[in-house]
Amino acid sequence: MNLSATALRRNALVAVALALASAFFFTFTYVFNRVAAQEAGHWAWIASLRYLLTLPMLLPLMRGGNAVAPVLTAVRHRPWAWLKCSAICFVAFYLFLAYASDSGPAWLIAGSFQFTVVAGMLCAPFIYNDARARIPRAAMAVACLILVGVFLMQWSHANGTMTAAAWFAMLCVLISAVLYPLGNRLLLLHLERTGESLNAVQRVFGMSLVGFPIWLCVAGYAYWQSGWPGWHQVALGAGVALFSGVIATILFFSATGRVRRQPVALAAAEAMQAAELVFAAAMGALFLRDALPAPLAMVGGVFVVIGIVWMAVLASRDTTGVN
Repeated sequence: MNLSATALRRNALVAVALALASAFFFTFTYVFNRVAAQEAGHWAWIASLRYLLTLPMLLPLMRGGNAVAPVLTAVRHRPWAWLKCSAICFVAFYLFLAYASDSGPAWLIAGSFQFTVVAGMLCAPFIYNDARARIPRAAMAVACLILVGVFLMQWSHANGTMTAAAWFAMLCVLISAVLYPLGNRLLLLHLERTGESLNAVQRVFGMSLVGFPIWLCVAGYAYWQSGWPGWHQVALGAGVALFSGVIATILFFSATGRVRRQPVALAAAEAMQAAELVFAAAMGALFLRDALPAPLAMVGGVFVVIGIVWMAVLASRDTTGVN
């Protein structure tokens, strides 16, 4: 094995580890949003507070003008490209997720969102014009195993039946699961084509910045519908902003940015989000008094864990790279 292959494998494993860590922090989204929904918090406040509070939290991480200037230059030169990616990956993604936040326990929402493990790969043929347009068969097979586990958990929770409202909520989460990897991949591809080098923090800052006016409009709608949010809801929004909007998103963007030219490793990094299901089940039981998954759901959870480990193995063997 030559040095370049060793470096690619090490890079893939680091990306998987970062993505797994991001999944842990992303899980706070489901837990905090569930608490806010139980307290009759309006879904538009749940959505807008995260990103309105994320932007000021990112400022200390930008290390002054040296980090901010390249982002402002990139946005000024191609504002529509940035707005499109932000509208997909941040705005629409989270509006759908927040709207569905009161449809069930935290682990159920997290389970529906795990469609993201195949969403990125399915989008690949439509956004790439090189070797990355091919869907990695082994990774897709493992992703499908993960989805079988997710389906078992969902079916167990529904006791074999789903109301119309539950199906609609699940549809919202599935749409959200497609939009998040799609917007992230489109931004990475845009920066690749323009030759602009921005790190994960800068990319998150740029996406948050261009989407800020949209979130102000969403907040205005929330105020029109329900008035000002309570201090507890603002505190929950700050928690989501810190753990998910800042920490988890930076970790995820860093992971996918590292392997943007390695199709299998990129799919594996995205698939690590399936760990949210396990984290959410534990957090929901500990903090929200959600019932633990039934035996059938436990079997589904085992499938998910096996799939995560299998994906990590595939990533560790990935020595491919797109020039």
